Amino acid sequence: MKKFCIGFLCAALALLSTVANAQSMTRVRGTISGLDGNVLAVKSRDGKDLKLQLTDKTTISYPRVIKLSDIKPGDYVGTAATPDATGRLVAREVHLFPEAARGTAEGHFAWDGPGSTMTNANLAKMVKATDGQELTLDYKGGSKDVLVPEGIPIVTTAPGDRSLLRPGAKVFISAEVGADGSMTAARIQASKDGVDPPQ
Repeated sequence: MKKFCIGFLCAALALLSTVANAQSMTRVRGTISGLDGNVLAVKSRDGKDLKLQLTDKTTISYPRVIKLSDIKPGDYVGTAATPDATGRLVAREVHLFPEAARGTAEGHFAWDGPGSTMTNANLAKMVKATDGQELTLDYKGGSKDVLVPEGIPIVTTAPGDRSLLRPGAKVFISAEVGADGSMTAARIQASKDGVDPPQ
């Protein structure tokens, strides 16, 4: 099956913060090298060999392909997008949040890559455009219109377990970084059924 590189869902994975115990959040993209007990070995996309600690609080999920028609006004969605020559935002992917994750990282903010943004918001309306569908996304303090071209990945996130953490699987991880540089995985999204998390 053709593999998609998607921006899941997971903007929850994108939220960077500093906490009182001097830990901060970072994103890890790469391929699993192995799993030894609670230690996950990952070869990052920039070639680094990383070790991440798993805990009872580590959540594991995977991206599942859906259709744009599965998303309705009132749903909470996210989209990674880049501006075209006119400044119009053009989606690179769209992800539907589970209802339990409504409100996750709400807003419009910078994402990976030059000019790339992430918008997590309520879908106010979706209308047909000449070159796709246009979404109007409303969030606290603002609103964005985003063009969704035909053929881009449309996904939701589904709960997974440690069986997904196999060597060769692609992962997108939100990890806490301690003052000593150690990393603890808070949330992991792993590939399944030929669908990869963003790399």
